[in-house]
Amino acid sequence: MTTNASPLPTALGHIRVLDLSRVLAGPWCSQNLADLGADVIKIERPGNGDDTRAWGPPYAKDEQGNDTSEAAYYLSANRGKRSVTVDIASGEGQALLRELVKHCDVVLENFKVGHLKRYGLDYDSLKAIKPDLVYCSITGFGQDGPYAHRAGYDFLIQGMGGLMSVTGERDDLPGGGPQKAGVALTDLMTGMYATVAVLAALTHRDRSGKGQHIDMALLDTQVAMLANMGSNYLNSGKPPKRWGNAHANIVPYQTFACADGHIIVATGNDGQYQKFVEAGGRVELGSDPRFATNPLRVKNRDVLVPLLAEMVKQKPRDEWIALLESVGVPCGPINDIGEVFANEQVQAREVAIELPHPSAGKVKLVRNPIRMSATPATSDKAPPLLGQHTDEVLRDVLGRSDSDIAALRAKGIL
Repeated sequence: MTTNASPLPTALGHIRVLDLSRVLAGPWCSQNLADLGADVIKIERPGNGDDTRAWGPPYAKDEQGNDTSEAAYYLSANRGKRSVTVDIASGEGQALLRELVKHCDVVLENFKVGHLKRYGLDYDSLKAIKPDLVYCSITGFGQDGPYAHRAGYDFLIQGMGGLMSVTGERDDLPGGGPQKAGVALTDLMTGMYATVAVLAALTHRDRSGKGQHIDMALLDTQVAMLANMGSNYLNSGKPPKRWGNAHANIVPYQTFACADGHIIVATGNDGQYQKFVEAGGRVELGSDPRFATNPLRVKNRDVLVPLLAEMVKQKPRDEWIALLESVGVPCGPINDIGEVFANEQVQAREVAIELPHPSAGKVKLVRNPIRMSATPATSDKAPPLLGQHTDEVLRDVLGRSDSDIAALRAKGIL
């Protein structure tokens, strides 16, 4: 593992973000912006901070091997930010944030619809202070519609938004039934869409001088990311069903049990299918008219797949991978997370990084996957301790004196 630092300029070094979000979708967006060079000021509740600080174990360990207070969940989404504690329920805390907004380009928040209006921190209130402000709201269901005031959670949205209807084993097979994704996929994708939206709004601001309000909803994102599954329904009128580790439109495109493990085989065309069965010594399956084309293989999958499964069982996993790679058939293993980070390609790309940390000594994280030659994502600052930068930001950005800061802290505002 290496520390990823770069002397090159950053893409967003001129941008400052006031981040009022917590948990995952919003912090994932602001972490992207921080990795690209933005100065992200993360506002947290005094004493507790972001909910995910307590979402452990596991926690980062210090140099003696003892747990710190930094949950691994929190660490995954808050790299590169500055933490400032402010009680936004207090009038002085609200005034402090409005003052900070004057020095920021972006506000990011994920409170319930209408919640920040009572604090004077909603878009209409803040654009009166800074007309060119880019203000991004992330909610479960958006700013309007009959569900607007409902709380939204990734797991619920995966179910409501159709993902779980197409994820999991087939209903007619053992273990069949709906299944959520192994990570909070809807939160993460909403954070990614929000990142794109913020960057687009900043580009528009730079051209026009005008800010705008971005309305991001988990449910909107989940429906959009159904991709071909959504299109399949809209163009056929038939809701897609679960296929487990198989593909609705391509055969064979699934997992198979080998003699000593499992393998993924992803034949994208008829030529790759022919090479697959030839490599397995079942040439006749390539010439069988029932399986000659992908549409025919999809139609006759219940006949073909058991034959292929029996074929694959005859060889161990690594032998299959070497054999299929040699003839150009897409394939691969199913790695656990430990095997992922031990993979030679992952190591060559230096995906795992170590960053210095004030309480843990160092923390292990995953670098940003964006690779740009002139303005690389830096990923070089560890997630902050709660309130680590409160004095620094109030002093450097707002020009507050040490006595002013001490007075605010004595009142419980910080």
